[in-house]
Amino acid sequence: MAVELSSILHGGFAHSLSRRWQAERHLTKEMLMYPLFITDNPDEETLVPSLPGQHRRGINKLIPFLTPLVERGLKSVILFGVPLAPTAKDPTGSQSCAHNGPVVQGILTLKSAFPGLFVACDVCLCEYTSHGHCGVLRPDGRLDNALSVQRIKETAIGYAVAGADCVAPSDMNDGRVRAIKEGLREVGLENKVLLMSYAAKFAGSLYGPFRDAAGSAPSFGDRKCYQLPPSGKGLARRAILRDLNEGADVIMVKPASAYLDVIADAKELARNVPIAAYQVSGEYAMIHAAAKAGVFDLKTMAMETFEGILRAGATIVISYFTEQVLLEGWLDDSVQGNGE
Repeated sequence: MAVELSSILHGGFAHSLSRRWQAERHLTKEMLMYPLFITDNPDEETLVPSLPGQHRRGINKLIPFLTPLVERGLKSVILFGVPLAPTAKDPTGSQSCAHNGPVVQGILTLKSAFPGLFVACDVCLCEYTSHGHCGVLRPDGRLDNALSVQRIKETAIGYAVAGADCVAPSDMNDGRVRAIKEGLREVGLENKVLLMSYAAKFAGSLYGPFRDAAGSAPSFGDRKCYQLPPSGKGLARRAILRDLNEGADVIMVKPASAYLDVIADAKELARNVPIAAYQVSGEYAMIHAAAKAGVFDLKTMAMETFEGILRAGATIVISYFTEQVLLEGWLDDSVQGNGE
């Protein structure tokens, strides 16, 4: 029996170019944001074993490392401080925005060397607290939301004053977006600094390599009472709307690949702001491990995950693959051939 004409699909994507036309958006260099771990040891360059190919670096190592990436089209980075000094951690994370701390020094270094580079800063306290949680604790071990939000606000403003283009609170304390927006207005930076909220950040098993890199694992308990439960689709929608209403300029979903439905929800709920997705350390490490085992080709799989993230609705992708994408020219391949 002849196939109905309306059922014939193959001709619409027989050529490599016509296949690309099927996508609503394609990955560009402008969409990629590269995470950087910056330590307070200026000359450090230490490989993170659980995060293939990624390092912790001091400020003296940043420029030599980033120069070829900027030359190949790196447009944005997000900074994570990794304080190593014995006095850098205390119960309130008081050193999170210290002038001589890794993030502020990183901002100053990068802005001096690469004035056009968009510098975002993760805003959290877990790397700076002696207990490893994302805020100030009550005597019973629960987060003190009010005190935590005040410290998050102070940290974000410290980074903004130092020259950051974007502050990105990842602590998940209630009301921190509004507090930071108010703080930016207090210092006259509300019209200059973008706020990217980790609005839908889920608790789970994909953060291990990051915590190895940042030294931010909690010393007791876990973060399930302030990061969202993996099944909490409704909670994610509420958090997205809350942060949007408090003034977030970008909404982020983290992790990415297991939460494509939430990225799609974010695109629906926050249709007038960009949507970011963080392909977290565990996602990156799993793809590397499977490729090493011969399950698939590394580049092919990484690019496939990007396509899924973009298809779901994100237009900003935070990924450790950014270095390879740029240096190995993954986006430079021309479309050619009839059927490949």
